[in-house]
Amino acid sequence: MLDLFQHDFVRNAFLAGGVVAIVSGLVGYFVVLRGQAFASEALSHVGFTGATAAALLGINSLEGMLFFTLLAALGMGLLGKRLRNRDVEVGMILTFMLGLGVLFLSIITQNATTAVNILFGSILSVTHTDVLVTIGAGLATIILLACLFRPLLFASFDPDIAEARGVPSQGLSVLFLLLLAISVSEAMKVVGVLLVFALLVVPAAAAEHLAHRPFSAILLSVSISLVSCWGGLVLAFVGHWPASFYIVSLTSIFYFVSLGLRAILFPRRYKEPSHPSREVFPEAPNPG
Repeated sequence: MLDLFQHDFVRNAFLAGGVVAIVSGLVGYFVVLRGQAFASEALSHVGFTGATAAALLGINSLEGMLFFTLLAALGMGLLGKRLRNRDVEVGMILTFMLGLGVLFLSIITQNATTAVNILFGSILSVTHTDVLVTIGAGLATIILLACLFRPLLFASFDPDIAEARGVPSQGLSVLFLLLLAISVSEAMKVVGVLLVFALLVVPAAAAEHLAHRPFSAILLSVSISLVSCWGGLVLAFVGHWPASFYIVSLTSIFYFVSLGLRAILFPRRYKEPSHPSREVFPEAPNPG
């Protein structure tokens, strides 16, 4: 197995997959917390349009995905903190972009490999340039998320109270959707349009079953995502099936295991912890 790392494409796959897994685990926690799983799914379809447009123009698919998803994220950001209740608007963006992607795909149908890579990922074809772009985008996402962590966490738990305390919920919503757009574009390179939900949402959902403190849940989410991604790559090299299949299978296994562990570790008598936002911002003193 160690001999495989002598090949550039293997090192590129593990480097890009590791960065994508870490970013997906971090951003995915807030996706689940804010109830924006549908928005992430919509952005993945927008990324599909970007990838097909890039293939049509003969440019890097990651660049096309980033451009289209960032543009769509800005549009969704105008919906503000009520995005979770705007399924119709998000659905309209999704269907329009999906239709546009189908149009672009129909023009390039002579290249079946391109279509398959867009839909199901192509991590083993990641180039050195893709790795550099992924690392740069990943570091920028992590740094910005660290700067926004406390207010974003507070606004995610209780947006009304956060806004009353002066937290700019509208701005945070736009910034987070831009971070989500970058994460979706990166994840699509690994698992494709149809499976991006598994890497971006499932590890975070599994982590929330077992951890109730934000930092613990984020750490567990990143760990599940990283183990699934690297484990899927190892299985792909020793097996005969695509890496994306193994990655998605591992995230699904972690999710169902987390359901079983939650039933064992946290039975019905378990008392729910206090509101986690109090760990970020203490309660205002009682004037009485």
